[in-house]
Amino acid sequence: MCRASLLLLASLIPLLCSASFATGESSERLSTPVNQTGERLADMPMLALIIDDLGQNPARDERVLALPGPVALAILPDTRHASTLSQRAHAAGKTVILHLPMAPAGGPYSWRQDLPTEELQRRLDEALAAVPHASGLNNHMGSQMTDQQQPMTALMTTLQERHLFFLDSRTNPRTVAAATAQRIGLASLSRDIFLDDDPSPAAVARQYADALELARKQGSVVIIGHPHRTTLEVLERELPRLDEEGITWVDIGQMIATRGNRATAAHGRDGLYR
Repeated sequence: MCRASLLLLASLIPLLCSASFATGESSERLSTPVNQTGERLADMPMLALIIDDLGQNPARDERVLALPGPVALAILPDTRHASTLSQRAHAAGKTVILHLPMAPAGGPYSWRQDLPTEELQRRLDEALAAVPHASGLNNHMGSQMTDQQQPMTALMTTLQERHLFFLDSRTNPRTVAAATAQRIGLASLSRDIFLDDDPSPAAVARQYADALELARKQGSVVIIGHPHRTTLEVLERELPRLDEEGITWVDIGQMIATRGNRATAAHGRDGLYR
């Protein structure tokens, strides 16, 4: 009986292989992840989401942590709950980002033009200590700092030495931060869309829809939002529908790898930042 079964199986194998080739489905194709509508995830537009200004309000921090996907948490170092939130986010498998204050922002960690390099480095060291498990940094405000070449070169060099990435929030259209990171080969990204410059529900919903459209147009989108009640309500409602929208939500690391440190058309030309 055993021998007969083996002979039957052997006779079926060529038929199964022929059927697979006839339908054009190789083993590689069959093993590729797909979404609920059958689209291959690798072929879908990608979205990365960062929520800034965290560490101030535990209730809203908790809602950000509960978002159903790889949200990155950008935590202010001079907030009461910075360390605790960083620990919890890391334990939950979320990306932790140091949200470093830069002029015109004030405070004990703020980078300002009038400070010597040694003081800037000291402030960065202390800010990183206040936000444990940070794997990267983005600027909080910073419109008076990210267009300054010398401090941006010092910052990117230090981040590279520490194996941390940089996300340019692009609060200044004349920013040199992303271009400096690109020039020295530091892993980096630039923000495409702010969700909530206008935090009204209708405006946030429009910005979110624009973000999805931009993802479809250029293949990916990097979104920054804030823990406003209206922003969180829109995200809690809309993010679970991303699969239906044909958009893949990825973490910061995957987005950096996908873009390969190249600028999008809105931020540069031929992949180089302006």
